Amino acid sequence: MTATANDQRTGRAVAGEELFDSLAHFVVVHNGQSPDRAERIADQAVAFLVTAATATAPMVPSDDVDLGLHALILHTKEYGELCEQYAGRFLHHNPKPGGGGRDPQMVATSARAMKAAGFMVFDDLWTVDGTNLAQCDADCGRPYGQQ
Repeated sequence: MTATANDQRTGRAVAGEELFDSLAHFVVVHNGQSPDRAERIADQAVAFLVTAATATAPMVPSDDVDLGLHALILHTKEYGELCEQYAGRFLHHNPKPGGGGRDPQMVATSARAMKAAGFMVFDDLWTVDGTNLAQCDADCGRPYGQQ
């Protein structure tokens, strides 16, 4: 059975309105995004974290979703609570040693994992350098949250 928009999970529902509003506001103020786009980014960031908590596939956020993920991480208390609730442990932020760009295949894997976990995915936010990756079929990369 294919999930419809009405029965898919959302990051907004997971976060609750107070945290969600704070995340979206942070993305507007600190990243210059429109309120509508910031809400979508915040939604995807929370969904990403929840999916990464138990995903067997490697998880890497898109360029846009990373804005929301950083906003979430800076809400340290709530971030830690979400990690504990969904992963049973704190998920450390794991930037790639030495910097560098995101691996498009890992980003595509993450979007697919979120869809498989039942989350609504805003495909247009799953890009790297302007290339949409939400429909890509490659699997590889470094898992988010490893110690």
